[in-house]
Amino acid sequence: MDLSNLKPAKGATRNRKRVGRGEGSGHGGQSTRGMNGAKSRSGYSKKIGFEGGQMPLQRRVPKFGFTNPNRKEYKAINLDVIQTLAERLSTSFIDVTTLVEHGLASKQDFVKILGNGTLSMKLEVKAHAFSKSAQAAIEAQAGNVIIL
Repeated sequence: MDLSNLKPAKGATRNRKRVGRGEGSGHGGQSTRGMNGAKSRSGYSKKIGFEGGQMPLQRRVPKFGFTNPNRKEYKAINLDVIQTLAERLSTSFIDVTTLVEHGLASKQDFVKILGNGTLSMKLEVKAHAFSKSAQAAIEAQAGNVIIL
């Protein structure tokens, strides 16, 4: 072993393109960018949705109607779900934090109770909104509805 046969360990070096380092490297001249066009120029960055000059999809598709920016999205929870949750917890009080703790809603959700299913026990339910049928079903069991 002497200095003439030293070489780096296997995997220690990479063979990468060193562009723009003269014609002798094989990657001089245009530095692998090609002759003309936007991609050959410095500072090029493709805009989101750019389709090479063709009319982009977001401009081709017709737009109509109105989207209300102040619309409230509600997480719908039916009475049968509340019934099973109340039976499992053996409680007569259900509110949004209880629903969040048991994975039925997230903290940011507005909760609306819907009237699908039957209710067989007296419950006090706190939520952001109630359907008329849900409110009637809860009050029919002598329960209480509290709107947040």
